[in-house]
Amino acid sequence: MVLWVLRAVFMAIAFGAGISIVTQNTEDSQGLFTGVTLIVAAAGIVSFDILIRKKPIDVISCSYFGIVIGLFLTYIVGVAIDPILTFSKVGDVEHTRGMVNLLLAIPLCYICTSFLLQTRNDFRFIIPYVEFSKEIKGNKPLILDTSVVIDGRIADLVDTNIFDSQLVMPKFVLAELQNIADSSDKMRRTRGRRGLDILKQLQANTEVDLLIDERESDDMKDQPVDAKLVMLAKQLNGKVVTGDYNLNKIATLQDVPVINLNDIMNALRPVFLPGEEFQVKIVKEGEGDSQGIGYLDDGTMIVIEGGRSHLQQVANVSVTSVLQTSAGRMIFANYEGAV
Repeated sequence: MVLWVLRAVFMAIAFGAGISIVTQNTEDSQGLFTGVTLIVAAAGIVSFDILIRKKPIDVISCSYFGIVIGLFLTYIVGVAIDPILTFSKVGDVEHTRGMVNLLLAIPLCYICTSFLLQTRNDFRFIIPYVEFSKEIKGNKPLILDTSVVIDGRIADLVDTNIFDSQLVMPKFVLAELQNIADSSDKMRRTRGRRGLDILKQLQANTEVDLLIDERESDDMKDQPVDAKLVMLAKQLNGKVVTGDYNLNKIATLQDVPVINLNDIMNALRPVFLPGEEFQVKIVKEGEGDSQGIGYLDDGTMIVIEGGRSHLQQVANVSVTSVLQTSAGRMIFANYEGAV
C-alpha cells in the first residue's frame, strides 16, 4: 500500500511539473515538448517498476556503485587533464572539455559496472548495519547437495515456508546432477532426471530465492564434490543441506553447519516411549531367531521379539526401546498377541 502511495505521489508531482512547464511556455513549442516528455517519462518509470517485480539487490547495488565509481574516476581524470586543455590551443575549451568527459565517462562506467557485476558474489554492496543485523538473525544461505535435490523432499519443505534463506545450487553440483541424468544405467538416469525436475520446480517457485553459484576457486579444483561443498559453505558462511550421512560427518568435523533432512523427518515422526502399545503388521522375518519385522506408515522399522511365528498378521506390540540415528529410527518391541 505504501509503495502504491509513493507511485501516486511521484506521478502527481511529475504531472504537476509537466503542466507547469507547459503553461509557463505557452508560446514556445520546446516547453510543450519538455512538459509532455517529463510526464511520459514518469509514466514509463512507474510502469517499468510495476512490471519488474523481482529486483535483485546485488545487481542493482553493483550498477549503482559502478556508475558512481565510473563518474568519480571521470572527474579525477578530467581534473588531471584540465590544465592541458586550458593551455592547449584548442578552439572551444569548454566544448572540448565536455567531449573528453563524455568519452571518459561512458567506458569507465561500463568497465566499473561490468567488473562489479562479475564479482558480485565475492562482495556485498549492502548498508553495513543492515548486513550486520541480518547476520545476527542467523539468516545464512543454504547450500544444496546432489542427494537432497534427487530426494525431492526439499521442494515439499520449501512449500511449508520453513526455509527463509537463499538456496544456493553450486554449478559443480549441477554438473554432477547432469552426469547422473545422462548415465547409461536406467535407475541412475531416472534419479538424475528427477533431481533436474525438482530443481526446475524450485526455480519456478516465486517464493524461493534460488541462486546458481558458478564460483569454483583454485583450492576446489581436483577435489571431490563433497569437499567442494564444504569449502563453498565456509566461503559463503552458509549451511549445507543434505541427506548424505557421510557428507554430514565431513561437514561437522570441519565446523560447517549442516541441515540433515533425515534428522528433520525423524524429529517430526511420532514419539514412542518404552511400555507404549500399538498395532503393526508383521511382514517378514528378522535377523534373530524369534524376531519379526514390521513397518509404520512413515517407513519406521519395528523389530518385534516373538513375532517370527506370526507373519502377515496384525499384532499388538509393546515398545521396549527406540534407537535413533541420522540414518533413521528403529523401534524394538515385544509381541503381545494377535489383534
